[in-house]
Formats: sequence, C-alpha cells, structure tokens
Amino acid sequence: MDSRQDSRPNSPSDLVRVQARALLSLAMRLDDPGLAMGRAFARAVDLLIAAADARSRVILLGVGKSGLIARKIAATLSSTGTPAQFLHPTEALHGDLGLIAPGDVLIVLSSSGETEELLRLLPTLRRLGNPLLSLCGVETSTLAQASTVFLDASVPQEACTLNLAPTASTTVMLALGDALAIEVSRRRNFQAQDFADLHPGGRLGRRLTRVRDLMHSGDTLPAVAPETPMSEVIYEMSRKKLGMTTVLAPPAASTSNDAALKSESQSEKSESASESADRTLLGMISDGDLRRLLERDGPNALAHTAAEIMNPRPVTIDAGAFASSALALMEERKITTLIVADAARHAEGVLHIHDVYDLFKPDLP
Repeated sequence: MDSRQDSRPNSPSDLVRVQARALLSLAMRLDDPGLAMGRAFARAVDLLIAAADARSRVILLGVGKSGLIARKIAATLSSTGTPAQFLHPTEALHGDLGLIAPGDVLIVLSSSGETEELLRLLPTLRRLGNPLLSLCGVETSTLAQASTVFLDASVPQEACTLNLAPTASTTVMLALGDALAIEVSRRRNFQAQDFADLHPGGRLGRRLTRVRDLMHSGDTLPAVAPETPMSEVIYEMSRKKLGMTTVLAPPAASTSNDAALKSESQSEKSESASESADRTLLGMISDGDLRRLLERDGPNALAHTAAEIMNPRPVTIDAGAFASSALALMEERKITTLIVADAARHAEGVLHIHDVYDLFKPDLP
C-alpha cells in the first residue's frame, strides 16, 4: 500500500489535525528570532510600521484562494490601524497598478510562488521599487527570490484527501498575516480607544461606544448654582427629566459682580448655571435627596438652597470611558446616573442608565 495514502486524512478530525500541525510548524519557525524566519518576520514588521508611520499603505495581492486570504489580511490590517488595500493582480495588469504610491509596502501571497498573473507583475513591481513581502510556500520559487522579505508559509501537506485543494496552506497564510497585523498594532501602541474609533457599527461598535457619545451635555445638562432655592432646583430637575441636577460653582468672573448677581431672579441663576456646564462640579441633588428632605423637613423643605442639601461627593466618570464600563459602575453602586467630569472636576455632562440600556438593548436576550 502507498505510504502516502496512509497519511491522508480520512475523517473530519484528521482534517483539522492536519491544519493544526501546519500551524504548530509555523509557530515553531517563528519561535526563535535568531532563525531565518524570525529575522524575516521582524524585518517585515519594521517595514509595515515604517509605512504606517509615514501614512503610506499596505497593498496585498493574491489570486484564487490566496487572493481571498489577502483580502482578509487587508481587512485585519485596516481595522487595527494599518491602512491596507487589496489589489487584484489581473486588474493590476490592466491599469490598477496606478494605486501603488511611493512608500507603500506590497504583500504578495502565493503557495507555489509561481502564479502566472503574479509573475507577470514582477518586472513592473521591481521598477516601482516598493518593498515586497511574500507569503509563499516555496523558498526557491520565482516570487520568493524576487522578494525583499520572504516569509515561509510552507506546509507538509494539505488537509484535502487528494493533497490538492488549498486548505492547510491558506490557513497558515491567514495566521501569518494576522500575526503581522497584530504585531504591528502592538508595536504602534494601538489601543482599545483607537479600535473603537474604527468600529462604530454593530455589536462591536456598541461595546466600544464611549460615554461622551451618550451623555447629556450643553442645554440638556441639569445644573444649578449653590445658592439656588429648592423651588428652582425642583424646576430644573423637572425640566431636564433626568431625576437629578448637578450643582456647579459660579463662573470666576461672577465674583466681581456680586451686586449684579443678587439683583437677578433665582430662575436666571438656575439658567446661568445650566449654560455654563464647564464649571467646577460642587455636588449633585437626586430625586432621592429630595424625598429624604421632604420626609425630614416637611413644609420647611423649600427653605433650603442647593448647597445645603447636595451630595458633595457624587460618582463621576471620564468622558472617554466606555459605555459598558459606565453601566457596570452604575450597577455596582446601585445608581441611575453618573456625572461626566474631567480630572479637574469640570462637569461635562450626565449619563443616565436608560441611555446605556437603550444602547445595549439589541444584545439583550
């Protein structure tokens, strides 16, 4: 019996194991930075970082199954902060090479390294002079020999029972491309906040929505001055419909105009506080604070000012925090609102728990 026939996968689990062994072999080649593959990978990462830092692009080319993998790697690079684009080799032969600009880095995928459409491009690519990285399975191939950097994507065998259909080879190419993309993003200090900026849609976008995108600010921010009487506090809370109000320090300029301020109506004081949402946060008053005040003082409750009943240590959150973190904080502290403030305690807005629930409603069972 042919020994090669014995090694062919003959069950679904065998098919997966073939690809797993191919990935393990790739990982072992990458493990030692002193080996040729480790050095090549490091140089490839350096070239991609230089292109991204120079605001150039990564152009990926491939035909057939390798082309599909190239498209996915381009998408992964773009979504992790490295601008990338797929260029079909056939279209490149008919004018689309014009999208390659000086400084761009080319990544060419071919298992054999002898794909006809790619070989026809090589003379022109050499003339353009852009760095060319190849993800290729044959080091002695024409493509590998023409590359600035050759990345070994070879596999012992395909998962196909005929050892023909690209299976393990495309899996290794995909893993190698993902490794490049993630290592480049790590070296460029790509953060979750950057990821959020590039993923505004769908479930992922909702998970990465920031507090500043949901908070009530400007005219919708409930705010009163510390000397505002309770009647005006209640009016402001009712008008803004968030079940609370911030208490903000008067603008610094107002200290020289005390006489003028005293002549204003209490309603004007409340509106002035609301219009100056960037002032220092002194505290907050919730509908719970009002209920406790009424239970304690009864008909005398309205004789107080905002400063006398406010909570001087409200829970705050940074505008750049994720909405999911804000929801977790509100659930932990058993509160329904968070005041959005910076490190200097300048009030920027208010986030209500219903705003966050509405955001995540599509994900709830």
